[in-house]
Amino acid sequence: MKISDIFKAQERTFSFEFFPPKDEIAAVDFGINVGQLLKLSPSFVTVTYGAGGSTHERTFALVDFLQNKIGLTTMAHYTCVNASRDKVATDLDYLHRIGIENVMLLRGDPPKGQGKFVPHPQGFAHSAELVQFAKQCHPSFCVGGASYAEKHPEAQNIDIDLQNLKKKVDAGADFLITQLFFINSNYVEFVKKARAIGIKNRIIPGIIPITAFSQIKRFGQMSGAVVPQELIEQMEPYQDNHEKIYQIGMDYAIHQCRELLLLGAPGIHFYTLNKSRATVEIFEALVR
Repeated sequence: MKISDIFKAQERTFSFEFFPPKDEIAAVDFGINVGQLLKLSPSFVTVTYGAGGSTHERTFALVDFLQNKIGLTTMAHYTCVNASRDKVATDLDYLHRIGIENVMLLRGDPPKGQGKFVPHPQGFAHSAELVQFAKQCHPSFCVGGASYAEKHPEAQNIDIDLQNLKKKVDAGADFLITQLFFINSNYVEFVKKARAIGIKNRIIPGIIPITAFSQIKRFGQMSGAVVPQELIEQMEPYQDNHEKIYQIGMDYAIHQCRELLLLGAPGIHFYTLNKSRATVEIFEALVR
């Protein structure tokens, strides 16, 4: 089923993002956690695509398994890093052939050790170009796009970032999911500005709880997300108390999600990090 069709039936969606397990042990752990999450009956699930296509085969195998063996509406992430137009066309043809109807199309991060994104000579420099090409190859695809409530780290300012986002929507992106963020007012303002320039698509907030103190720095570096100072100060005295940090992070995430839904967010997209405990606890708190 296309995710755009799910939107017609569900005012709010709850979805999970997974990444392909890297080895046999991780695969067993993944299976246990996915089993827990599937009990929540997500609206759809997504599978990430490693930097430079490093998880290419595992990503495609996992989306095939989740959709065609488990029966979940599944969206495959795909990036244009190190990919020629011919490779992109071949990969999209394959996804279409195995029955995948939903793709999250991204420019992608540079491979490890490469500080700046360099497009393939016969490829694409921006995700909008990738979206347009995919829609030309397979007009039936439902295409998701990434957005940043606090602007893309490489954008000069939020207005330029929004104009780039508009190009992606105009190219054919059917809906948007934000990168992780922790300050709801930034999301509300971002959506307001997006609507003002004609972006009418559903914009789903992407959420991840901070369950370890070390994640504060890592999440900020990864996405440019601002972590509220009051949350940092609340966690600092308990840096070595893992359960206390976990509970503080969970309480904040539950409050954040509840507030987002009250503010009119069209659901929540959970960045699970392939773990079930935190996502299950947040979801159950929301639907009580």
